[in-house]
Amino acid sequence: MWKIIALLGVAVLIVGVGFGLLEVRGAETITASAVLLDPNMDYSGYPIANDPNYPWSFPADHAPHPDFLTEWWYYTGNLENEQGERFGFQFTVFRRAIVPTEPVADSEWRTRQYYSAHFTVSDVARERFFHDERLSRGAMGLAGATIDPSYRVWIEDWQVEGQNPDATEVRLNATMPNENITLDLTLNSLKAPVLQGDNGVSKKGGSPDNASYYYSVTRQQTQGTLTIGDVTHSVQGWTWMDREWSTSVLEDGAQGWDWFGLIFDDETELMLGKIRYADGREDNSYGGRYVLPNGESIYLPLETFEIVPLDTWTSPHSGAVYPSGWQFTLDAETLGRDEDLTFTVTPLLKDQELLTTPIYWEGAVRIDGDVSGYGYAELTGYADQLAGL
Repeated sequence: MWKIIALLGVAVLIVGVGFGLLEVRGAETITASAVLLDPNMDYSGYPIANDPNYPWSFPADHAPHPDFLTEWWYYTGNLENEQGERFGFQFTVFRRAIVPTEPVADSEWRTRQYYSAHFTVSDVARERFFHDERLSRGAMGLAGATIDPSYRVWIEDWQVEGQNPDATEVRLNATMPNENITLDLTLNSLKAPVLQGDNGVSKKGGSPDNASYYYSVTRQQTQGTLTIGDVTHSVQGWTWMDREWSTSVLEDGAQGWDWFGLIFDDETELMLGKIRYADGREDNSYGGRYVLPNGESIYLPLETFEIVPLDTWTSPHSGAVYPSGWQFTLDAETLGRDEDLTFTVTPLLKDQELLTTPIYWEGAVRIDGDVSGYGYAELTGYADQLAGL
């Protein structure tokens, strides 16, 4: 998943609510709006995520990497209650640097980081989709991330918190007070983190500097409660976690991307991503990874799989037209199979569109065919072109 644009977009909101994140350089005062919304912003003060020999360490890399421009902690899950009703959720916390170095100031409110978060719940049986967002400065304990003394990432009372030293068990809590929704889950990782791309360097374009450090925890056994209105559901299912950080932006001409994180019933998992360009091209540097039951994985270049849209859905909110259902074909030789792996992916709800800045679709999906299961899809660039961001 590559959500850089989602984080960039909330800069508009920061200005709107008057957070007043200021950095002083000599006599010049620079506001958050000037830093975050300037199309000519200089990224030279931030490191680039392009080292194939990066020294990965877990759970240390669950911690923030504040010198990079952007990063996120991303959880998506499919749940079922005791009556067999299906639910989906997304919980993502983003960190964004405002300036490359710490500000020199006495105020404890001054910071060079801000955090935002998206939280969604899909109630499939009742065809309802709920979403909310928060943002806060990374100061005064309002929002942040740490692994000392244990793993924790939070924004106000939305949080994920490690329950053991290696953070293979975490507790996730989030609420939507206006909708009377509370999610309280325990997640147990059944597989070690999987490095995406080339040893965790995930290319996002032709430039060698256009990449992110990216790993996934693809199978987390999940149980807990989901309260919607006056009904509390005991739920269980599976959750996918993505972690990325970088200083990259989309290349000129990029329209958006399609991303899929799929958890199969045969104890395998699959991530596939494609960046789309306005002229119809697809970037061949992204690709995906197929995770085997023993935790080993196979890299999938773009030419080893095909994704064919089967239907469309037109949003009554934004007017955007999204693909809605896909046929997947994965190359047999690449996977070590006798025949190609073929399956369909279908949204559990048509309307799982987030009316954020920018607008995007992200929702729970069902898998049928040679493999079965559930997962999540993310579709960007259908309501707005994301080029250069």
